Amino acid sequence: MNRQILLRRRPDGLVKPDDTELVTGQVPEPKDGEALLRTTYVGIDAAARTWLDDQPGYLPPVQLGEVIRAAGIGEVVASRCDAYAVGDVVTTLTGFQDYVIIRDDIFATPVVGYTDQLAVMSVYGPTGATAYFGMTGVGRPQPGDTVVVSAAAGATGSVAGQIAKIAGARVVGIAGGPDKCRAVVVDFGFDACIDYKSDDVRAALKAHCPRGVNVYFDNVGGPILDAVLGRLAPKARVVLCGVISSYLTGEHPGPANYVNLLSKTATMQGFNALDEWGRFEEAFAALSGWERDGLLAHRETVFDGLESCVDALNGLFTGANIGKMLVKVSEPTPA
Repeated sequence: MNRQILLRRRPDGLVKPDDTELVTGQVPEPKDGEALLRTTYVGIDAAARTWLDDQPGYLPPVQLGEVIRAAGIGEVVASRCDAYAVGDVVTTLTGFQDYVIIRDDIFATPVVGYTDQLAVMSVYGPTGATAYFGMTGVGRPQPGDTVVVSAAAGATGSVAGQIAKIAGARVVGIAGGPDKCRAVVVDFGFDACIDYKSDDVRAALKAHCPRGVNVYFDNVGGPILDAVLGRLAPKARVVLCGVISSYLTGEHPGPANYVNLLSKTATMQGFNALDEWGRFEEAFAALSGWERDGLLAHRETVFDGLESCVDALNGLFTGANIGKMLVKVSEPTPA
């Protein structure tokens, strides 16, 4: 049987029990050109919450009655597609469900050479690629630069900051609470971390970035973005990756300190990792090499069971995760 979590109502704020429904149906049969994937892990990303709103984006919103969309990983259990053999591990948009039909398209990527599915989801999947393209392509940190990363204890921020460290920069994280700040420094190797829940962020930025911020990798928007914009160095690069501070409300107030982009001749640029599809192998090769050399660490927060997907999604916005948020749906086949 195939369990699925469907969207029944557009959420207002956190996802509530009546917004979704867990249903059970038959496992789908693959047709010619298709394969059947058994989901092992569902990745929980902040973008999944934005897909539940009736607003256009780089992917269309999830419609009422549809399976809630999410990126995940699984194993092929039946195939009528030349691109996949039974036993292959594939990352794709699994959604909140036990089984999903995949095709040979942009959304499904076979995993070759890696046996640790947690590492794939934390580093080698869309999360790692997003950090890689944003930091190397837009941020472009140089030796001696000061780099600031918000949501630094999260999946993307933790990898982005480590990439900046590899490039020779001094890296300051921003995270919420002593446990997360400790993980940012101890586990992920940042030089310092500002606790936005207890520190005066503007004063802490002045203390930790006395010559200004050369690169800011922004995952949150809102007041923190405004505070960092007030501390930019000349020719700074601001990377717009996410706006988690306002995903629940849908309100995105503009920063007052944007005028510093003019006075510091700085740039602020958004990006989408899907636009770099042709460079994913490059990203994965670099990330895997760094991890193999001990330069790239990862952590995961894992919820157990498909029925916990909604709780895990809400947990992203209540500070429940360090590193990649995942839901274990089924047991991976031992390597």
